[in-house]
Amino acid sequence: MPFFNMISCEEAVLYSYGFATIASAIPAYAKRGDVIFADKGVNFAIQKGLQASRSRIEWFEHNDVEDLERLLEIQAEKDRKNPKIAAKTRRFMVVEGLYTKTADLCPLPQLMALKWKYKVRIFIDESYSFGVVGKTGRGVTEHFGVDVIDVDMIMASLENSIASTGGFCVGRSYIVGHQRLSGLGYCFSASLPPLLATAASEALRIMKEEPERFTRLRANAKSFHLGLKRALEGTHFQVQGSELSPMQHVIYEHPDPKVVDHKLDMLVDELYNRSILITRSRYLDKEEAFPPAQSDKVMTNSEMSEEEVVIALSEIQQAAQKVDATLDE
Repeated sequence: MPFFNMISCEEAVLYSYGFATIASAIPAYAKRGDVIFADKGVNFAIQKGLQASRSRIEWFEHNDVEDLERLLEIQAEKDRKNPKIAAKTRRFMVVEGLYTKTADLCPLPQLMALKWKYKVRIFIDESYSFGVVGKTGRGVTEHFGVDVIDVDMIMASLENSIASTGGFCVGRSYIVGHQRLSGLGYCFSASLPPLLATAASEALRIMKEEPERFTRLRANAKSFHLGLKRALEGTHFQVQGSELSPMQHVIYEHPDPKVVDHKLDMLVDELYNRSILITRSRYLDKEEAFPPAQSDKVMTNSEMSEEEVVIALSEIQQAAQKVDATLDE
């Protein structure tokens, strides 16, 4: 199976549905009585996995390492006072490599330092960073130079950069083997369709044999990030996201949510009329643990030429200025 070879782990388990990968992998290990430290910015699939685990969830502020350590220290103090309970309590940390809601990277080196200091298992959802971040697209572990063996479990969907379906979890053999017995999304599902499994394998082959794609992707992502900032200057539109992310969020600063919603829709429509396609970020707000800010998503890729990037940014600048100047009805 090429998935664990691509990330240099011992073994992998393959799921037939991307959402179920993350939502099943977490409760396969974390149970009632355990504690999970989760970033408030995690995606909806992770939230469902946390809920299914029935563990105690301790939420820390998005990418706030100090807030996480504060919670870990509180837990450590509880463990010192109740060693018998502590001996039965497992502790997990769940983060995303590249956050879908904010388009920024997790501070992995600092998280790994806390993992060793407080003896916490770490799970990373690389659904948006695998095939995107790192010199050869292997994700945040490659980007930050962290040994994948030190990460307890890496999960990822095949429905983003791989453009197929399903998902995978990689790690040590005993970790992966456990999922084949207790991962509900694996046990109560079918195999991937052969055509889509072949497509995923071919995408991984291309990633491995054509690393220059990632060089172009990083260059385009940085150009687009900086260009978007300049294009939106002088308007109420702002850019949110890492310069390494090909996905950027455009937000609109206004105290009235209805105005924000209207302006973001107008920007999508105006750019569509200019043959530029961006999309609104849609969430199940009533189901989200922490509803994210409304935004438009702007994407770039490795195959965009410099000329196309310049043209797209010029159209975005004109559209943003026009929408921002339009009086609300």
